[in-house]
Amino acid sequence: MAVVDKNAAKHGTTALATAYLQQLYSPGAQDLIGRNFYRPRAPAAAAKYAGQFPKLNLTTIAQFGGWQKAQATFFANGGIFDQVYGNGA
Repeated sequence: MAVVDKNAAKHGTTALATAYLQQLYSPGAQDLIGRNFYRPRAPAAAAKYAGQFPKLNLTTIAQFGGWQKAQATFFANGGIFDQVYGNGA
């Protein structure tokens, strides 16, 4: 989740979007997330509900050479995304 600054400013919702984001990561919200079978991110809630989720082997963008390299490899014109989905023609 993120506040998209330009969009929030355009619609006058920056304060509301920021407050929502802060609440989403609060201990109470993270517990509610876990109780409803969504994977919480806060360490305490994640530990509390770990038994209901399979273990994931997560990756980071660093494993793809960083954002610039990943963008060029996967999403630039002719990149892997285009190769998989075609050029739309």
